[in-house]
Formats: sequence, structure tokens, C-alpha cells
Amino acid sequence: MRGFLLALACGCVLSVATMQDLLPAPAPVAPVGGKDFLAQAKRVVDAATRPAAPWSGPRSGPRAQSGKRIAVVAEDLRNGGILGVVDGVLEAAKVVGWSVKIFDSGGAADLRLKMLANALASRPDGLIIAGGDAHALLPGLRPFAERSIPIVGWHVATQPGPVPGTPVAMNVSTDPLQVARVTALAAIVQSGGHAGVVIFTDNSFRIAQEKADTMAAVVRACSGCTLLEVRDVAISHSQHLMPGTTRALLAHYGSRWTCALAINDIYFDYAVPVLTQAGMSNAAMIMLSAGDGSESAFLRIRTGTFQTGTVADPLNQHGWQLVDEMNRLFAGEGVTGYVSPVHLVTADNLAADGGDRLLYDPNNGYRDIYRRIWHRP
Repeated sequence: MRGFLLALACGCVLSVATMQDLLPAPAPVAPVGGKDFLAQAKRVVDAATRPAAPWSGPRSGPRAQSGKRIAVVAEDLRNGGILGVVDGVLEAAKVVGWSVKIFDSGGAADLRLKMLANALASRPDGLIIAGGDAHALLPGLRPFAERSIPIVGWHVATQPGPVPGTPVAMNVSTDPLQVARVTALAAIVQSGGHAGVVIFTDNSFRIAQEKADTMAAVVRACSGCTLLEVRDVAISHSQHLMPGTTRALLAHYGSRWTCALAINDIYFDYAVPVLTQAGMSNAAMIMLSAGDGSESAFLRIRTGTFQTGTVADPLNQHGWQLVDEMNRLFAGEGVTGYVSPVHLVTADNLAADGGDRLLYDPNNGYRDIYRRIWHRP
């Protein structure tokens, strides 16, 4: 346990096994109660809410391989996380001297492979996938691999790093299991160990399933908490589905529903208006998201409108990392495998690390470090 807390505090990468020292895996377990459990949870949450740790990523690498053409295939640019990452890619690509063409699937399953085919037809030197599932996209990725076009992705698998069984050389992401655990622990702490929880997820994505399963396991491990339901809502249709879903959950659970957890902030964009229309006070429901740290989430946290936290990805930094990983592949080198530390944004720390601009942008100097790696002013 002590090693786990120290690792979180210093921003180190934790193995799944280390996390299990605190809480059980997503399997039936005996609930844990008492002040010791809450105290342990609070220490983990406090560590995750500290200001961004100093840069622990790469400091050396190949100079910029300029003049490259990059295709970016986005799962859905309406998703604030994906949009933030693409913005970071565009910012970094300008520094290294690359041209970028964006293909948006709009969250439509029938458009994903089509957008990959369109991207291939644009004759890119490299492919970046923003969102989606690398295994599900495999038929559309194989033609890139056959042409030796390097591929990197963001949130395209359940773990950071190379994606086995696919040509994706690097999945840039925070560790989703850490993200999920910190989110659920924060809900337990904020509720004083008495949360009535509904979890929103999208079972069409493996990463979403695993995050939801992990959050559910944490809630079940809290003896004073109740997992009311895990609700599968397609993230691409959340705008249309969440209002009715929220009304139905309110009608069914009433005052027992005191906490909403989600695998992405976007669910709350469409749930909050329903809660407001129902006359619910902000104090009656707490909302926390296991990603990604959208502008609307920051606004809700800032104003105290139901949402009390988001485990935000450093979206812009991840965009720069995608460009750096791709640059290494162009230079014939391996990827770094760097994983960003988990960071929980709350009202208490929102103003730091880019929060005044409604995003989590770590104040760790990553832009200057990457510029030095690439030999760019």
C-alpha cells in the first residue's frame, strides 16, 4: 500500500498488480468498510489532485523529420477529448513542419472503415487514429501496414503502448484502470462512503467496458455504497439517449441515486439539463468522469453544477506525444511508451495547469522539451 501511494505521488507508472494492493479486481468480493478504507481512498484521491508532476517523459530523440503528410482519422470530433487531442496534433505538426488532413467518422460505425479508406487514398506518410478500437478497425488498418505506413493512436486499446495483434505502434493514453479507480474512489470519498451509483458506459468499446467494470468493482468494495446500475449508452448517440435515460433513472431510483460515474464527460452534457429541469439541487447528485476533461466538464466543476470531478487527460500534451512517437517511427526508431500520470480535476485545483482555459494542460514544460528533442525553435 505504501509503495502504491508513493508511486501515485511521484507520478510513476503503476502496474495493475500494484493497484490491486489497494482494491480488488473486477470480481465478486467482500465489501470493505470502516474509516480505514475511507482514509486509504482519501490518500489516493489527494495524491491524484496534486499539481502536475514534473516532466517524466522523454528528453532525447530524433530531430524533426519534416515535410511529412499525416492523416488523422477521428472517431467523433463532437467528443471534447478527441477534439482536444486533434488540436494538440495540429499544434505540434506545425512545429515539425508536417501537413495534416483530418477524417471524421462522426461516431458512425459504418463510416469508420470508409474514413480509413479515404485517409489511405490521400497517400499519407503516417496515420494517427484518435479514438476507436484498434482491433475493430483492423481491416482498415492492414492496407496501411502493407504499405509500411506507420500508425499511432490515442485511446484505441485498453492499455497504453504498442497494441498487440494490430499494426498500431503506440497507443497514447493514461492508464485506464488507474483512471477508473481514482474516479470511483473520489466518489466514495466525496459521498463519505455512502454513494448510490449509476455508471454510464459504451459496451461497443473494450476500453469503456474495462473502465466501467473497474469502477463497479471499486463501488462494490465499499460496504456503505450501492451500485444501482451500469447503463450501456452509445456515446455517439448520447445526445439523443441521455435525456430519456436520465429521466427513467430518476423515476426508478429516486433519492437512492446520489452519484453518477461515466467513462466520458459527454454523458453529463445531456444528463445535467434533465436534473436541473427536475428541480434537483446540485448537492443532491455528484458526478465524476473517468475521462477526458472537456470544456463543459470544467465549466460544470467551476460553477458547482453537479459535476465534482473529472480524471482529465492532458489532451494537448497527448497530441504532441502522438507527433513525437510518429516522428520516431519515421526516423526508424522505437516508440517511447511514455504514460502520463493520472490527474483528478476538482474545484480545489481547477485553476492550475490550464484550468483557467478550461482544459488540463500540465505546467511541466512539455512543449519546450519536445521542441528541443526535435531541434525546433
